[in-house]
Amino acid sequence: MKQKKQNSAANKLAIQMAIALVLGLIAGAGCILIREQMMANGQADLWNTINSVLFQDITAEDGANAFGIFYILGQLFIKALQLVIVPMVFTSITLAMCTISDTRKLGRISYKTIKYFLITSFAGLIVAGIVGMSVYHFGLFDVEVSNLSASAGSTGTNPLLVVVNAIPSNIIGAFADNGAVLSIVFLAVAFGLSMHKLGDKVTVLKKFMEEINDIVTVILSFVITKFGPAAIFVLLTRTFAVYGIEHLKPAAAYVIATTLTLLVFLIVGYELFIKVFTGLNPFKFTKKMSKVALFGFSTSSSAATLPLNTQTCIEELGVPKDVASFTLPLGMTVNMDGTAIMQVIAAIFIAGSAGYEITIGNIVVIAVLALIASVGTPAAPGAGAIILFTVLSGMGYTNDAALLAYSLILAINRPIEMLVTSLNVYGDAAAAVAVAKSEGTLDEDVYNA
Repeated sequence: MKQKKQNSAANKLAIQMAIALVLGLIAGAGCILIREQMMANGQADLWNTINSVLFQDITAEDGANAFGIFYILGQLFIKALQLVIVPMVFTSITLAMCTISDTRKLGRISYKTIKYFLITSFAGLIVAGIVGMSVYHFGLFDVEVSNLSASAGSTGTNPLLVVVNAIPSNIIGAFADNGAVLSIVFLAVAFGLSMHKLGDKVTVLKKFMEEINDIVTVILSFVITKFGPAAIFVLLTRTFAVYGIEHLKPAAAYVIATTLTLLVFLIVGYELFIKVFTGLNPFKFTKKMSKVALFGFSTSSSAATLPLNTQTCIEELGVPKDVASFTLPLGMTVNMDGTAIMQVIAAIFIAGSAGYEITIGNIVVIAVLALIASVGTPAAPGAGAIILFTVLSGMGYTNDAALLAYSLILAINRPIEMLVTSLNVYGDAAAAVAVAKSEGTLDEDVYNA
């Protein structure tokens, strides 16, 4: 009976999110048409007023006197989710370490998690490389970018720094930064294993963490259930109202190629993964994960989607809490299939439009750099396009034309980043199901319900 109620509530939420998605896309498209019409009729000032009242980023230089109602509502929702990311990740992983009494089991889960992450990532990189090379050879990446500013607004860094920064030098600093999730994962594993070693000596601390985790779960359930659909509508409407067709026209080939690749991998790739590595019905997975994908698409943040992803995996896909609590936060940090796919195609697009020769060897190196760089990508909106500069620097694609093309990517990439997030969270959940199935702990009755 309880499971039926949970499934009913989940289905209701999924329907509400789907409706919000459709309405948001319609409203966003309507805003684009209205803006184009106003611009064509010499009513730019009227549109600027509408934009100032509804959509303007009030933190930007030109937003000092704006209302930005949709921006404010969207940011309030995102921040409400981000508020509990650190305590949720830390307590869930720490408790998972305490729960897994067999250290050999912990080693197996870690190994299998990384293995499945790498399988989906390599598959995505191969597909992206093939698509990027094909589009390049058809000459579709010859894009005119001379009208853009050459200021890329980013500097390259060594992607291996993600390894160094995994262990924080200051615990308080790690807890104070939502971007240091990998450090939180390390601390949680260390704390959890130490608490397991001490056993009954730390019962008070364990109980305290359990209560914090319960509180966080209640807060997240309330925020997602009560405000999720409305937030999806607000976020989508604003995104498409701000990033209109004038941003998409200059690089239609990149946008179309990347979007189709991401959609195919999302719809086909993960379903094949579930079928091959678990033998389960992949359509059950797709149906139950659809609302998570929609949520990730709307928020463009893996971190903001983690709570709903965790809840769905445990309550609807039958993944035990200890596996989900370890696999999903780790995946949010290091498993970025969608980000890696986007970065490979974007790097080929930039190299092609900047006059660099593209070979199979180049694509292999781009793929490796994209895989490493994506591990260090913060689970936040727009981060993938910024980290892309690391790949470009590593390949030496830094002439003026490359910087101009990179500036174009920064201008048009937000809608693509939204789809990228859907892939990232899908991949995390698929790995969690595969790990649980291989351990014999997946509740198949819940999965097939």
